[in-house]
Amino acid sequence: MKRFKSTSPATPVSTPDRSREYASAQVSSRGRQRPTIRQLAEYTGLSPAAVSYALRGLHVSAETEERVRTAAAELGYEADPIARALAGGETGVAGVLVGSLSDFWNQELVRAVQRELHAADRITLVADADGEPARELELAQRLVDHRVDGLVVVPIGPASGGWAAIAEQIPTVTIGDALPGVTAAGEVVFDNERGVEETLRHLGGLGHRRVTVLSWAVETAPDRRAERAVPAIARSLGIDCEVVACAYSLNGSRPLALELLRAPDRPTAVFCLSDSIAYGVYVACAELGLSIPGDVAVAGFGDHPISRLLAPPLTTTFWDVDRAAELATGFLLETLGGDGGRPALREVVAPTLVTRASTAPA
Repeated sequence: MKRFKSTSPATPVSTPDRSREYASAQVSSRGRQRPTIRQLAEYTGLSPAAVSYALRGLHVSAETEERVRTAAAELGYEADPIARALAGGETGVAGVLVGSLSDFWNQELVRAVQRELHAADRITLVADADGEPARELELAQRLVDHRVDGLVVVPIGPASGGWAAIAEQIPTVTIGDALPGVTAAGEVVFDNERGVEETLRHLGGLGHRRVTVLSWAVETAPDRRAERAVPAIARSLGIDCEVVACAYSLNGSRPLALELLRAPDRPTAVFCLSDSIAYGVYVACAELGLSIPGDVAVAGFGDHPISRLLAPPLTTTFWDVDRAAELATGFLLETLGGDGGRPALREVVAPTLVTRASTAPA
């Protein structure tokens, strides 16, 4: 792009009258081109370094910062995010990496995170791992290569050397599960064990003794706390409970649910570790002529808004999406605004079991 060459004197212009004359000349000759830091420096009578610091709110007085920002608005100056990143600054872009956007709850989470970051004058670059841990790591590195300032991730894969390397390169905040052995900037951890226990206890209290748990993570992340908690909790409640791997979506869970519910010894209750999976179970029950909860009780995990609209409404575990997004983005922004010398931030989010008409006595 052709750059404007200043015709103003080399000495800084500091008087208000000459500044206005300079601005008028620059704007008229500049046309539609982007003003530069140097031009903004000449306009304000400051050094380019001082202008750069003021635009980032660093090492200058509040008066100087306001003076520079006012001048930037008058000249129509906008920071070039690529140039700023190459110079070691921030781009104003945060990466958001989710396990699968086929999951409706993850869609809600992305929406909430984007809203929080937008309020902080940052935009988001969203990546979808489509349920594949290897792709998740690949996309995380690509986001780093695209020079995002930080990363908010809902991890699906187990912790690995790859994740440790990502967290060393860029501030990383996790939502849902922590990454053991990884030095994350922040962790918003869901108390999945408690959520699983409350649901199984609810089903057991209704007399259900054959419960199938459908999990999207049992194969991709077998060490996830939610799945690991099932056997011990089921034994303590006297429930015969099987954990079955299932796709992470309505369309993906439907075929498995059809197979499961056609069996002569079908479970009396199905506990889905995602509301999106539960939606596939509803479709399968409708196709097989099975009533919910008369023939089979169904419980979910996530409490997506759609779950309240089903017939019957879905019993599920509520995780506060807006609160999780607020915490995660707050951790990330606090890290980006700090000196990097503080311990990781961590918050444990408790679940709430919401009982509705999809569960009833066996």
